[in-house]
Amino acid sequence: MKLVPLGDRVVLKQIEAEETTKSGIVLPGAAKEKPQQAEVIAVGPGTVDKDGKPVKMEVAAGDQVIYSKYAGTEVKLDGEEYVVVKQGDILAIVK
Repeated sequence: MKLVPLGDRVVLKQIEAEETTKSGIVLPGAAKEKPQQAEVIAVGPGTVDKDGKPVKMEVAAGDQVIYSKYAGTEVKLDGEEYVVVKQGDILAIVK
């Protein structure tokens, strides 16, 4: 199966958080924060603004992005976990 986002939605796959801090401290599972960095898996076709003009999608499949901490809907498909967010919840592209 495949997730195909609608409108201005984007399917993300979270990038696993580091389990060891830079100083070498290993973090137990409960201490790790939800990662906010993800890879774009699929992008919707976009939407139109209030004047009927198309709104360009600014991310593409394969981009690595930073997104809002509590944004999106978590989805599990074929054993993989994804997050579906609106393009406005994406804060930056990591280059």
